[in-house]
Amino acid sequence: MADALDEPIPRYYLYGDQGVDVELDFLHIEAIRERSGANDWRIRPHSHPDHTQVLLVREGGGVIRMEDQANSIDPPAVMVIPAGIVHQIDFHTGTDGFVVTSALGCLKTAAAGDPRLDSAAARPAVYPLTGTGLNLTAVEETFAWLHREFIWSAPGRRKVIMAQWMRILVMILRLSITRDDASGAPTRDYDLLVRYRALLESNFREQRSLRFYADTLAVTRARLNAACKSRTGKTASDLLHERIVIEAKRYLVYSGSGIAQIAHMIGFDDPAYFNRFFAHRVGISPGAFRKQARRSAE
Repeated sequence: MADALDEPIPRYYLYGDQGVDVELDFLHIEAIRERSGANDWRIRPHSHPDHTQVLLVREGGGVIRMEDQANSIDPPAVMVIPAGIVHQIDFHTGTDGFVVTSALGCLKTAAAGDPRLDSAAARPAVYPLTGTGLNLTAVEETFAWLHREFIWSAPGRRKVIMAQWMRILVMILRLSITRDDASGAPTRDYDLLVRYRALLESNFREQRSLRFYADTLAVTRARLNAACKSRTGKTASDLLHERIVIEAKRYLVYSGSGIAQIAHMIGFDDPAYFNRFFAHRVGISPGAFRKQARRSAE
């Protein structure tokens, strides 16, 4: 793949910035054109390990790839890029809108009292706004107001910024509900699913046993499976294996590491077993997947 790197996948606070921002515990907003235009409208593969991004695309469009999923951007649209998600964006020339980059601590502060806001921001998504019932003028004004307050130094600046950020999180929640085919499922199932996925992030390289996850979450394996099935149509094991495959694909697509090295990095002692595991779930071997990804990028 043309963008494959011998070094780890780049991680930034803001794309291309190697330094530390003075407000890492807070929030940043800028016009899409400011950074994307300067990079020929292409944002190369990277992730933000401690920050979530929300974009409002008012005009233009393009394609965003989050992990191994590519989605077209048809404005007006809102995009959610959760922390840790490897992504790349190819914007059409002249695309405009806003990019909000929020530290996870800032996001949790804004979502305090309503965990659904935090959960909605943890789902990678592209939400076209047309036909959703949201007032498009109000959406644009919220981002614009946030941008004005960010670049000013008026009294109460942080309070107003947090208020507008909270409004944006509410918008994301409402957009996620309109798309969620399983919105009628019990809230407790969704809460358990979110907690399970968070636990996966910290343990999937070392823990393959569902008993570990169920015991840590203080539920039975049957209860964990039921929650996962009701919200995703997949078992808890399916989600665990899916997370492992996602990590494997990241390294295969975005790094120059060998297959055996990748196997060890994601917790497999036996590279041959990793090959069988990957091929069974993806349909092709890790090597074939890497070659296919490189051909598609040429």
